Order: sequence, then structure tokens, then C-alpha cells
Amino acid sequence: MDLRKLKTLIDLVSDSNVSELEITEAEGKVRIVKAGHVAVAHQHYAPAPQYAQAGAVMQQAVEAAPAPVAAAAPAAPEVAAGHAVKSPMVGTFYRSSSPGSKPFVEIGSVVKEGDTICIIEAMKILNEIEADKSGTVTQILCENGQAVEYGQALFTIE
Repeated sequence: MDLRKLKTLIDLVSDSNVSELEITEAEGKVRIVKAGHVAVAHQHYAPAPQYAQAGAVMQQAVEAAPAPVAAAAPAAPEVAAGHAVKSPMVGTFYRSSSPGSKPFVEIGSVVKEGDTICIIEAMKILNEIEADKSGTVTQILCENGQAVEYGQALFTIE
């Protein structure tokens, strides 16, 4: 899809009362969803090299829109000496497999490499996170149900 046409569609959705627009053409599918007062576009392409710059233009269009003011994020917990197990994805951190069940690990738990230590939910998929080192869990750096970022320390293992 032509980038000028895409920009025009984003502007039309932004300036109208339409909350969602989806267009399917031979070379791909475009879905634009207005979140609050900010228009966000999701574009799915058939693999083709001429579309490589479309993602950058879309990112610029989204970044140019005013973002809602967010509350100050809490300070990251201090990571003690030892090996930090980091989140491999963005999602929601869970210490157990279900709300009523026992957590996978506690402080002082001895884990082996490959043991499941938590779950991160991303896009409605529960991903089991495994220990990447054997040792003893000395810190749990996230709260149950907390949103985590890619690369954020979850546990410390010594």
C-alpha cells in the first residue's frame, strides 16, 4: 500500500468519529484502531522488500500523536549480587500456574537449569519461564500480576 494513502487513512480516522478501520488489498491488510484520541495502525504485509520502510513511517506517525500522561513508574528493585533471570518478553508476570495454586519458587528455593520458575502472559498466551542457571533463588524482583518489560530482571539466583 502506498505510504501517502496510509498516512491519509490514519489522518481520516484521527479526525473522525470512526474508532476502527480495516482495509484488505492484494498486497496486504491494514487495520487502524483509534485508542482514546490517538490513532494506532496495525499493518500486515505479504513479505516484500518494498515495504521495509512502512514500519518506520507508521512508528513516526504513532510517535507524533500526543501520548496520554502516565503516572511515574515505581523505581526498579535493587538487584543483589548473583545471576539475574531476565524476562524474555513483555507481558504480565505470574508466580504460579493459577491464582489459588502454590508459587513455582520462593526465596530460598533450589532450582535446576530448565525448571519452570514463573509464567509470563503475553497476548493471552501463558509462557513458562525456565531457570537459565542452577542455584538458590535469593530474590523475587516482581509482584504477582505485575507488567514486565523485555530484559527486566525477575529473579536473582546464586
